Amino acid sequence: MNVRGYWIASRTIKAIAQVVWRARAVGVENIPLEGPLIIACNHLAYLDPPVMGCFSPRAISYMAKRELFEIPILGPAIAAAGAYPVDREGSPTAAIKRSVEVLRAGGCIGIFPEGGRNQSGEKEARSGVALLASLGKAPVVPAAIVGSDRAKYLAQIKVAFGKPISLPADRKATREDLENFTVETMSAIAALIKDIGGDSQG
Repeated sequence: MNVRGYWIASRTIKAIAQVVWRARAVGVENIPLEGPLIIACNHLAYLDPPVMGCFSPRAISYMAKRELFEIPILGPAIAAAGAYPVDREGSPTAAIKRSVEVLRAGGCIGIFPEGGRNQSGEKEARSGVALLASLGKAPVVPAAIVGSDRAKYLAQIKVAFGKPISLPADRKATREDLENFTVETMSAIAALIKDIGGDSQG
């Protein structure tokens, strides 16, 4: 990640978002400033990663679909910002390994538990966030964004960050632990969506 470039881009995006979409965020104080961390958010539009990220006091690395890295200008730009590729049609092993490396180095990753944009609310959450929390020994900050799917109509964009939640620290997580943690994470995200004026899908 190009750290200097990341923060320049982040501040620029934040300024634009605040002017164009009157973007605001609550709960920023819930984000731990040090140590491995996962921020898990609902996903409505392509704007979600940069807008949510610009309000975070920490640099966030994201998984991004492999095809985006093949686009001129965009590909090098998202790579410089800390994004790394995931092949949705192939094995997720490489992306998981890279994510765990970031976490074990004390970094922060952003993840969308449904695995992609979910405007209809019909996609079910995958267990990836719980698995990464277990492998990377990282707490999860639930997050929510509303309004980004209506950005072309200049709807206000709101972001919320909840209090960190964690898997049991005194033992290895079981399959039941991972399933329950996924449900807990999604319930926390849904509550945040409601708190900032969205419906259950954002």
